[in-house]
Amino acid sequence: MASVLVVNDQSLQRVGLRMLLTAEPDLTVVGDTASGAEAVRMSTALRPDVVLLGGVRPGTDVIGTIRRIAHPPRLTALPGPGGPYGQPPRILVLTSTGHDGHAYAALRAGAGGFLLKDATPHELTAAVRVVAAGDAVITPELTRALIDTVRHERVPRAGERAVGLDSFTERERDVLVAVASGWSNAEIAARLSIAPTTVKSHVSHILAKIGARARVQAVAFAYEYGLVRPAA
Repeated sequence: MASVLVVNDQSLQRVGLRMLLTAEPDLTVVGDTASGAEAVRMSTALRPDVVLLGGVRPGTDVIGTIRRIAHPPRLTALPGPGGPYGQPPRILVLTSTGHDGHAYAALRAGAGGFLLKDATPHELTAAVRVVAAGDAVITPELTRALIDTVRHERVPRAGERAVGLDSFTERERDVLVAVASGWSNAEIAARLSIAPTTVKSHVSHILAKIGARARVQAVAFAYEYGLVRPAA
């Protein structure tokens, strides 16, 4: 059973999302709020597996809210009804546009996935399950915009090096470059002549080494540290 905290500044949308999620036998809603500050407090107190962030009251620092939920102070209390001890909630953001200018910053802050608000009920519940399981969900309409944003980020100067970059194995570097090039796991497996399960394992190791939760954060890492260069 995956537990969800619904955050949305529209009361009717909160009710609708609660009804949709609780109708699923393997999902439960532990609370809902319109306030970013309350979302941070409730995520710590209720320990949901997923925070479904669909919008907060105007004037709220959304990126700061995501960062505080994804990186809470060290917990000393016993586990709540959500995930295992010490594991902060994963954040699934509902956005109204595939070209949201805050998406890149939100991913850097700790968001685990993005879904457009016009997604179908099935797509939404499926995305919640995927994020709860620890994987990332990035709507295709947003992936292209995010990669374009990363490509225009700062490119390291010659000789500049990332701390811990040498911790990658040669195969992990190959997989990271492939991920940053936009290849799917199946394409990476075919091109590198390895099993899809091996690709998935390499991606998991890469994300762990750079302290990332989402695949797009690995793309950002590859571009920022010169493993892949922006197209001219």
